[in-house]
Amino acid sequence: MNTKVKEIMNTRLETIKPDATVFDALEKLVDKRIRSVIVLPKDDKDVYGVITVRDIVFKVLANNLDPHKIKVEEISSKPVICIDKETELEHLIKLMGKFNIARVFVNEGREIIGVVSLLDVLSATLIERARRY
Repeated sequence: MNTKVKEIMNTRLETIKPDATVFDALEKLVDKRIRSVIVLPKDDKDVYGVITVRDIVFKVLANNLDPHKIKVEEISSKPVICIDKETELEHLIKLMGKFNIARVFVNEGREIIGVVSLLDVLSATLIERARRY
């Protein structure tokens, strides 16, 4: 399988400022029906982060914290794991397994241009196998 990450990545990305509230992120996730939002760097020395539905449920709601009072940067995961758009799918799968992660962001230079989730990997694998028969 020689599929490149750029062939299967999702380019529908949502971003949020680090000082936004968790409630703002929650609204965005529900409204767009997505599972993660990229947290923008707060300055040139900072890096991208990510906040997921899982983060909100387990770090905020499960601890009875008020999503209106918690800032996104307080619970986001940093740095995000990124790979180049030319990376082969096989390498991506190994990376996801090694770090036990459900999504990897795709970069072009310093810019994040896409994301690949486990579901994207499954879909690509099914399509690839279907083409062989």
